[in-house]
Amino acid sequence: MPRFALLEHTGHPEDPAGRHYDLLLEDPGLPTGPACHTWRLDAIPVVGGSEVTTRELPPHRVEWLDRVEGPVSGNRGFARRIDAGTYAPVAGFADAQATLVVAVRGGVLVGRLHLERGVTGRARLDAGPVEP
Repeated sequence: MPRFALLEHTGHPEDPAGRHYDLLLEDPGLPTGPACHTWRLDAIPVVGGSEVTTRELPPHRVEWLDRVEGPVSGNRGFARRIDAGTYAPVAGFADAQATLVVAVRGGVLVGRLHLERGVTGRARLDAGPVEP
């Protein structure tokens, strides 16, 4: 199964809040080679909680799936892993739908994660089955 990581990113010069979270979903089949689909999250989604604001980012390097913490290149702050695990695509990958649904299984994120694609969107975590 492909892997995911949830990173806490602090100290980014363009982040007025001073902290956000990056969700990385491994995709070995991208045209540019292995990389991670990435979303910036304003908060960590919780089952039964409010939707969180997201922003889809350009693909990130797969090395972030294995790193526990470290400085971000270009003097863009520091990243620390909050969670990691595996995921299974449920909907939206093959047909590029506006919303991507993945079944995530980590230490913090467990359930079905709904992610809107695009510059601004929302994410929510449901307690649904973690198998597709």
